[in-house]
Amino acid sequence: MSTPKSRVHAIAGIVIALMGVALGIGGTWLVVLGGSWYYPLAAAGFLATGFLLLAGRPAALWVYAIVVAGTLAWALWEAGLDWWPLAARGDVVFLVGLFLVTPWVTRAFNHTDQRPASGGGDRRVSAFRRAGLPLTAALGAAFLVAVASWFTEPHRVEGLVPASRAGSTPTTQRVPPGEWHAYGRTAYGQRFSPLEQIKPDNVANLAVAWTYRTGDMRGRPGDPVETTFQVTPLKIGERLFLCTPHQSVIALDATTGQEIWRYDPKIQGGLALQHLTCRGLSYHAGTGTSAAAPIPPASTPAPAAPPTSPERPQPIAAADGKVTDRCSAKLFMPTADGRLIALNPTDGAVCANFGGGKGQINLWTNMPNVNPGSYYSTSPVVVTANLIIVGGTVLDNVSTNEPSGVIRAFSVETGDLVWNWDSGNPEVTTPLKPGETYTPNSPNSWSISSVDEALGMVFVPLGNQPPDQWGGNRSANVDRFSSSVVALDLASGQVRWVFQTVHHDLWDYDVPSQPSLIDLTIQGQSVPALVQPTKQGELYVLDRRTGEPLLPVVEKPAPQGAAARDRTDPTQPVSALSFDPPALRESDMWGATIFDQLSCRIAFKRLRYEGRYTPPSTQGTLVYPGNFGVFNWGGVAVDPQRQIVFATPTYLAFLSQLVPRADDKSLYVQGDERPADSLPSLNENFGAPFAVRLSAFTSALGLPCQAPPWGYIAAADLTTGKILWKHKNGTVRDASPLPLPFRMGVPNLGGPIMTAGGVAFLSGTIDDYVRGYDVTNGDQLWESRLPAGGQATPMTYTGTDGRQYLLVVAGGHGSLGTRAGDYVIAYALPKT
Repeated sequence: MSTPKSRVHAIAGIVIALMGVALGIGGTWLVVLGGSWYYPLAAAGFLATGFLLLAGRPAALWVYAIVVAGTLAWALWEAGLDWWPLAARGDVVFLVGLFLVTPWVTRAFNHTDQRPASGGGDRRVSAFRRAGLPLTAALGAAFLVAVASWFTEPHRVEGLVPASRAGSTPTTQRVPPGEWHAYGRTAYGQRFSPLEQIKPDNVANLAVAWTYRTGDMRGRPGDPVETTFQVTPLKIGERLFLCTPHQSVIALDATTGQEIWRYDPKIQGGLALQHLTCRGLSYHAGTGTSAAAPIPPASTPAPAAPPTSPERPQPIAAADGKVTDRCSAKLFMPTADGRLIALNPTDGAVCANFGGGKGQINLWTNMPNVNPGSYYSTSPVVVTANLIIVGGTVLDNVSTNEPSGVIRAFSVETGDLVWNWDSGNPEVTTPLKPGETYTPNSPNSWSISSVDEALGMVFVPLGNQPPDQWGGNRSANVDRFSSSVVALDLASGQVRWVFQTVHHDLWDYDVPSQPSLIDLTIQGQSVPALVQPTKQGELYVLDRRTGEPLLPVVEKPAPQGAAARDRTDPTQPVSALSFDPPALRESDMWGATIFDQLSCRIAFKRLRYEGRYTPPSTQGTLVYPGNFGVFNWGGVAVDPQRQIVFATPTYLAFLSQLVPRADDKSLYVQGDERPADSLPSLNENFGAPFAVRLSAFTSALGLPCQAPPWGYIAAADLTTGKILWKHKNGTVRDASPLPLPFRMGVPNLGGPIMTAGGVAFLSGTIDDYVRGYDVTNGDQLWESRLPAGGQATPMTYTGTDGRQYLLVVAGGHGSLGTRAGDYVIAYALPKT
C-alpha cells in the first residue's frame, strides 16, 4: 500500500517524465532540422529523473543535478550573462530542481530507505547528503549566475553627447521659440524645440497642468482595426490645434486646455479604410491676423451647398457650419474620404476663398480606380509660402488595381492645381486635363514630407507599389522610385534627385519617416543635410542639395532567390550610421519557458532565413527587421546645436509567406473572415499571383520568439555616424497577462522630441508612460503614467503664464492593442 510520501514521488516522477517526453519529441525534431542537441539530452535527463523518482531512488537527484549543471553551462555558452535569455533556458529546470530538494521529496526518500548506513549512522541522512547536496550545489551555482546577470547589461552602450558645436547654426524657420507650427515643429522636421526651461535638474518636477478629453474613441461601426489617435497638435499664438481619429478639428486654449471651437467635416460613411487616423494639421500664416485674433464678424452661416465634384460625390465642407469669405491664415485638414479642407484658425469657419467656394479640394480628381476610402492623406500636408503639397496612402496588399501615389501641389490661396508628379510618368508634371488619370498603383507617400524653401525643394519619402512582397510586374520607373526619398523642385515638380533606400523592395520597407533637415558642420564648413530613417534601421545622412551621401553608403550582397516570375537585386545599400540589428541565430530564440523557446527554435529552423533581405517565399520567410520597422512614421529628433540624432530603434521579427492564387476572387488568407461592410480584405493581393500571410514572429503564448530587448533609445553623432549611447527602454507592464513592470526594452510607435534644455521626451512605447531623458547620457529622469497608449509624438510650447508645457496625446493604437483613450494632457513645472 502506497504512502503519501511515495505518492509524492509517483506524481513528481510522472510530471517530470512527461516533460522529458515533450522535450524529447521537440528536441528530436529540432536536431533533424539541424538545431541544438541540448533538448534531446535534457529530455534524457528528465526521463531518467522521472523514472528514478517513480522507483523511489535517491539517484534521481544526482541525475537532475547533472541536468541543472548542464543547462547552466549550455545557457552561459549561448547567452552569456544576459538575464532574459538565461531565464528562458533555465526557469523550468531551476524550479523543478527547487521542488526536488524540498522536504516533501527528500523525506519521501528517507521513508523508503531506512536501512542503517554502512559504517554506522542513519541511512536516512546519508541518502539525502549523497544525492541532494550535489543538486543543491548546482542550484546554488545557477542562482549565483542569475544574480550576476541582474547587474550586467550586455546590450547597453555607454557614452556622452558633446556640447553644442562651434559653427552650428540652428534654423528657426520664422517659428517663435514657444510655438509649434508643423508636424516636426518646422518644415525641417527636426522635432527640436529651442525652449530650455525644462532641464535635467528639474524635469522630475513635471506634473499634470490640465487634461482635455476629445470624446472621440475608436470602436465605431465601420472602423478598421488600425484606428488610432496619433496626432501631434500645433501651437500657434495662444492656441492648440489638433484633429481626432474620426477627423474632427479642435482648437484649445494652450494654457488652460479649454475648448474654443470644434469643426466636424462630416466624413462620408462606407469607406474601404485600412487605417483611420489623423497625424496632424498644417498651417499657413497668410498675411492677415494671427490665429489668436478675436472671431471676425465675416463668419456667416453656410450658403447653399455648391454642386459636388463630378469625379467623386463628396460632402461639402461649407455645407454645415460657419463660412468665412476670405481666410488669410489657414489650417489644412486632410480627410479620410479624400478631401483637403481649409479652415480659419480663428473660429473654425470654412474658407470660402479656397477650392472654388467649397472650402475644399477633391483629391479624387483625375484618380484611377476610385474606391471610397482606398486613398487619403493620413499625414499632414506640406505648406510653403505659395503651395500645399499633398501625398496620400493607398490600400496595401489588397489588389493591383489601386489609386495612384501621385504627389500634387496646389495653390495655398485658391486650391488650384499647380503641378503633379506621378512616378509612373515622372517627366510630365503639368496638370492633367479633365478625363485623364494618373498612373494606377504607383508608389505612394503616406508619411510626412519636409521642405527647404531656400533651396526650392520638397523632400518626399516614398513607399512601394502594392503588392509589397511580389514585384514581378513592376515598371522601370516603379523600380527607380520605390522605397526612396525624392527631392522635387518646388516651382515645377520635376525630380531634382532621388536616393533609393531599398532596391526592388519585397519586404514592405517603405520609407516611413519624415526626412529631418539639419545643417551639419563638416570639415569646418556648414553643409545642408538630410537625415532619412528607414524601417530596416539605416539612417542615411545626405547632402540635401544633391542627394549624395555625407556618411558613407556601401552596397552589400543580398540573399537571392525570389518567387516565381520575380527577381531580387544583387546588392542593397547600407549606411555608416545604422541601427540594423545583427542577423538572428537559433540561439537568439526566446520564450517564457524552455518549452515555448523550443517551439520558437523549431519554427526558426523551418523558415527561410538568410539574413536581412531574405526574399519572401511559399515556404515562409523570416523578415528581420520586420515591416513594423526599426523606425516608423514617428521618425527621429535631431539637435541642430549638438548635431546629433535621438533615435528610438525597435526590433521585431515578422513572418511573410506567399500563398499562390488560382483566381482573383477567392479569399486565400482570410477564409470566411471577410471584413464587415466596406472594409478591405487585406493581404489578398487580388490580381497578383500570390496572396501573403503576414504576422509577427511569436510563440504560442503570444510572446516574441526573439530575445529582448525589443526597444531602445539611442543617440548618434550625425557627422561621424558613431552611436554615442544606447539603452533599452520601457517595460512589459501593459503587454503581459500580469501587470509586471519588467524593464525588458519594448517596441514603440510614435516619435521623440528634443529640447535645447537637454531633455528628450517619448510617449510611444507600448507601456502607457511618457518619459523624459537626459540627452547627454540617455539616463531616464522622469516618467508619468498615461491613461491610454501614447502612440503619438509629443510637442512642447510656452503658455501665457510663461511656463514651458509638454503636451502628450494618449489615445492608443488599434493594431498594437494599446489601451484606447481620447486624452490630451499638458505637463508643466510648478508655478513659482
